Amino acid sequence: MASSSWFFDRAARAFRRNPSASKLILVVAFTGSGGGLLALSDAKPQEAVDVVGSSEVENKKKKVVVLGTGWAGTSFLKNLKNPSYEVEVISPRNYFAFTPLLPSVTCGTVEARSIVEPIRKIVKKKSVDVRFCEAECISIDPVSKKVYCQSSQDTNLLGKEEFAVDYDYLIIAVGARSNTFNIPGVVENAHFLKEVEDAQRIRRSVIDCFERANLPTLSDEERKKILHFVIVGGGPTGVEFAAELHDHVTEDLAELYPIAKDFVKITLLEATDHILNMFDKRITVFAEEKFKRSGINLKTGSMVTKVTDKEISTKEIKSGELSSVPYGMVVWSTGIGTRPLIMDFMKKIGQSNRRVLATDEWLRVEGTGNIYALGDCATINQRKVMEDISAIFKKADKDGSGTLTVKEMQEAVNDIVERYPQVELYLKNNQMKDIADLLVEAQGDKTKESIELNIEEFKSALSQVDTQMKNLPATAQVAAQQGTYLADCFNRMEECERNPEGPIRFRGEGRHRFRTFRYKHLGQFAPLGGEQTAAQLPGDWVSIGHSSQWLWYSVYASKQVSWRTRALVVSDWMRRFVFGRDSSRI
Repeated sequence: MASSSWFFDRAARAFRRNPSASKLILVVAFTGSGGGLLALSDAKPQEAVDVVGSSEVENKKKKVVVLGTGWAGTSFLKNLKNPSYEVEVISPRNYFAFTPLLPSVTCGTVEARSIVEPIRKIVKKKSVDVRFCEAECISIDPVSKKVYCQSSQDTNLLGKEEFAVDYDYLIIAVGARSNTFNIPGVVENAHFLKEVEDAQRIRRSVIDCFERANLPTLSDEERKKILHFVIVGGGPTGVEFAAELHDHVTEDLAELYPIAKDFVKITLLEATDHILNMFDKRITVFAEEKFKRSGINLKTGSMVTKVTDKEISTKEIKSGELSSVPYGMVVWSTGIGTRPLIMDFMKKIGQSNRRVLATDEWLRVEGTGNIYALGDCATINQRKVMEDISAIFKKADKDGSGTLTVKEMQEAVNDIVERYPQVELYLKNNQMKDIADLLVEAQGDKTKESIELNIEEFKSALSQVDTQMKNLPATAQVAAQQGTYLADCFNRMEECERNPEGPIRFRGEGRHRFRTFRYKHLGQFAPLGGEQTAAQLPGDWVSIGHSSQWLWYSVYASKQVSWRTRALVVSDWMRRFVFGRDSSRI
């Protein structure tokens, strides 16, 4: 052992004096049982340090911060597969909730924990480095690329309530809040239906109303007031909750509270002339007739003006008549509003005059280069054809003749339709096969082959195209598709940098990196109670009745985020069929 120690000391001194002389080192470490270790070196120590340093710089991961764990944020996380990113998720809730089933949670048809899945469980098996932090983002600084957050815990043992997180890319998917239209008393006295906690509070409130009405000391008038349930908003959420509540009362609570059952009244208030305005008219008519047959008091054209702790005041839009009615519970479901975080951020980037964040067709926030916004907190500001009409004409006119032929237009049509989806929608709505038909219409009776348009005629042909522009609906379906799209862009970021696949840059050179986001509508459902559902699917296919209810069961079960939640939801439905809904106040 002494000889081996002497050998290592001499070798170490020699290489410290002259490191460049080393080409081969043979080291044998003796043990009691024989054997050894062979090591080979042919690089300078200083060079080895430099190589490691450059490698670390090259392999440094870009940091992606995701705000929110709703439909858009979770869809992005589930579909992100590129391991070259370091992802940090920040949200005040550590789970994803299947929000379309929230009305079912309010009445115990489905349990709250059956529709939620922990975010850590969703991302734990991914190859991407994902870290979750339960906190609420309170400010975004686009200049220093930081988000400032506050712990959502009531108490923080470390005493650090606020902290900052750096980012290279920021994905804003915080959703929206309920829109009260600044009507007095709504925030203080009404229930909302946006979160799981909201559904749980409504469920307890319904049972509380029945328990209070069952007390022997109350008069009939007091029971009528307590058991008057008012739903404000005739959209899908309000209609589905009214239907769920009616089923819960007639199928479960009427037997358990025989004294109170005759005093129950459900009122649905809608400011417009009809409920379910975004659906086909056949569905709207059927829903209104069914609610009237079921005894649900439907009041359309009625606008809420004030909500107190005892009464709700309304105004008839046509007649201007004012009235107030007592209530036991109010559920507010009238659309969405912008969160304070987003309003503050819009001021910083020059969008203070907008209602929601404006993004381009690639979901990038306008005025920024590395911030994206998805879901209910943002809307795509689709560029108008008429804003770029001269640039489009110039690109399409390849021979520089100053006129466009049908052949030249057909060569550019794919890029035009990709960049401006309203063109395709205009052609479809006017029953035109392609853009050549649009040019024929502009030129009258001329044949396609003989058509040549100058810039003014081209402008005239496309002058009505931008009238087809529509904002996407604020639905879970849109948010989920946006999250999937953006994840695919991040997965192929480097590949598309080298080989862009997007449409031509009409105002520049080359192509855009990615194809624009295109929403594909897959249909929508409106459960109407009594095991009947209205379904409107692509192709103007409308189905109403019991068969649609089973389709609804199938689709909603298949769309669950995990096999665990899928099994829980299906078992809840089966339990309800066999044993009814649970009326315990928990």
